[in-house]
Amino acid sequence: MRLVLNEPVERMDRPYPRRWWALLVLCLSLLIIVMANTALTVAAPDMTRDLGLSSADLQWVIDGYTVPYAALMLLLGAIGDKYSRRGALVLGLVVFGGGAVFGYLADSAATVIAARAVMGLGAALIMPATLSLLAATFPRGERAKAITLWTATAGLAIAAGPVVAGALLKDHGWSSTFLINVPIAAAALVAAFVLVPPSKAAHHDRIDYVGGLLSVVWIGALVYMIIEGPHFGWHTRAVTAAAVAGAGLVAFVVWELRHPRPVLDVRRFAHRRFAGSNLAVALFFLAVFGAFYYLTQHLQFVLGYDALQTGLRMLPLAGAVFVGSALTGYLTPRVGMKWTVGSGMVGGTAALALLTRVDASSSYGDFVAPLVILGLAIGLALSPCTDAIMGAFPESELGVGGAVNDTSLELGGSLGIAILGSLLSTSYSDHLSDATAGSRLPASALSTARDSVGAGYQVAQGIGAKARQLAGQAAHTSDPHQAAQLKAQAGQLAQGAQQMKEAVGSSFSDAVAHTSLVGAVILGVGTVLVALLLPRREAAAAEEIEEARELAGSGTR
Repeated sequence: MRLVLNEPVERMDRPYPRRWWALLVLCLSLLIIVMANTALTVAAPDMTRDLGLSSADLQWVIDGYTVPYAALMLLLGAIGDKYSRRGALVLGLVVFGGGAVFGYLADSAATVIAARAVMGLGAALIMPATLSLLAATFPRGERAKAITLWTATAGLAIAAGPVVAGALLKDHGWSSTFLINVPIAAAALVAAFVLVPPSKAAHHDRIDYVGGLLSVVWIGALVYMIIEGPHFGWHTRAVTAAAVAGAGLVAFVVWELRHPRPVLDVRRFAHRRFAGSNLAVALFFLAVFGAFYYLTQHLQFVLGYDALQTGLRMLPLAGAVFVGSALTGYLTPRVGMKWTVGSGMVGGTAALALLTRVDASSSYGDFVAPLVILGLAIGLALSPCTDAIMGAFPESELGVGGAVNDTSLELGGSLGIAILGSLLSTSYSDHLSDATAGSRLPASALSTARDSVGAGYQVAQGIGAKARQLAGQAAHTSDPHQAAQLKAQAGQLAQGAQQMKEAVGSSFSDAVAHTSLVGAVILGVGTVLVALLLPRREAAAAEEIEEARELAGSGTR
């Protein structure tokens, strides 16, 4: 069969024969986007030490990727629909790979943050293109299975990032973790030309650039506010961002309701299936990103695993995602998405509830069950939601559909890290203050230790090093009286170092338990809301028919 340049694949007489190979390319592209964040979590301690990053610097190294990624997806998805979805994918891979090389060469906080922002721009091109090309390449009967594999790839990437990064950090510096993405991006780039068919909307009017730019403003401002406010206080910048986000959202909705061909028809959110699916995606990634943020820290700092060991211990989550994805592929057609999504969200809530039992005596074994349950929950819930979101858009707007799904995902993840991360930090600081009350340690050391769990252990190590130094001096001092004084001081400091280490570990464990409780409450309330929104199987079928009629009408306008 001969491919006609830029012909929409689903309008051809029969499905594209190499569509499963094309899916492999799309999954590889998704893999590097997710790994770019999860690999960084295990490289962050080395990066902090090498570059002397403050907590604010480190936060923006992580989130410098998120702001352009979330803000630009909707507009870039629409541009890909009009001009070329494969072209958007290819350009995104080039930009993403270039940003990764830039990150490898970076030698300061500013350049690392800039490199991450370039990678975020590339991700904003790639992410909606993967879903739009998937939907355009696969016939409707196979699309759910393809989306299931796409979702399972995201689960694999969550664990693969720390494993690969940890292996590199054994013999190389933190900058090598940026290079993880380059060979994969290069392979996907070449394979995209060979295996992914050209695709764009058959009929697409002028792009609603005003609506697209308003979406950039309000989403970008919202993400900035989410990052700045909880972590650094509600100062002028955060409050201004909140005001801009609110005003931008109102302007966006008003403009889109009046525009004859909006970049996003906001009336779709009146459909319960569409609204419930987006809410479920956002809430799930709020829980997943937040939990991943503090679990990796607990494994590394409190339990003492290195980067590779930490990555390997996250693998049960990835394996469980694959199992959950296989289950949802079997169950959803039989019982309906309301039950599989609801079951997944209940499972996610249960996983977070199990983490409330974490304390200073907890071992890795206490984390296995929550990781497995959370992975199963992701696999059960996310594929049906993504399929429902993509199914709500006509062929001419598949890139926008992918962008909506991915924006929900990214906003949820940003909220998870911001809300749960901020709560974790506050809870840790409060618990450590209580645990060290009455301590003879210097106030400056205690203040530093309260900044983060990593800083707390560094303070303990510093005190221990000072104790060893004094003990060495005592051993080489000929004056018995002075030697006795030095030994006494060394003993006190050694005891203080051990007390600080234990206080830091127990305080962070308590903070994990407290934060998990709040996360479980948020996801539990969200589970009820999603259950109320998602229609039952019969009502969902009727809503699908109604959506299909609307899509047919939108395709003829």
